[in-house]
Amino acid sequence: MKDEITKGILKALAANGKLSPDDLALQFNITAAEAAAEVARLEREHSILGYHAVIQEGELENSEVKAIIEVHVRPERDGGFDRIARRLSKFPQVVSLYLMSGGYDLMVEVKGNNLNEVAMFVASKLATIDGVLGTGTHFLLKKYKEAGILFQEEEKNERLKIVP
Repeated sequence: MKDEITKGILKALAANGKLSPDDLALQFNITAAEAAAEVARLEREHSILGYHAVIQEGELENSEVKAIIEVHVRPERDGGFDRIARRLSKFPQVVSLYLMSGGYDLMVEVKGNNLNEVAMFVASKLATIDGVLGTGTHFLLKKYKEAGILFQEEEKNERLKIVP
């Protein structure tokens, strides 16, 4: 039963990180103190690594440039992709990093203050790492949906339908 509550709390917080212990208590039929203790335990054990707010694009003064970079790598003996991935993840420009199936090995999301800064990171840091065979950079132009949240409401068509 406790595993079900723990999994439920993790799912609930993944969907809405602002849920309070009172909210969780109501949802899982436990006390607020028990909910708070469980969340604290999950944070200590690194099951919960952080909380993230999804911000409407343009609300922050310093709009950053983001890019998705496809990275082809040569896997290392006894380390596979992990050693290169750990090295890449240490760069402050790297926001997210994933091992992928398909046409490339790693997908790296990076941010910078402008296009040139991201381009310089790719050329001088990323592409020069031993084991990186090639990269493909895609700049993000407009955000429509993030973390399951739509950024624009559907347009309501006020025109009447013409039916023959």
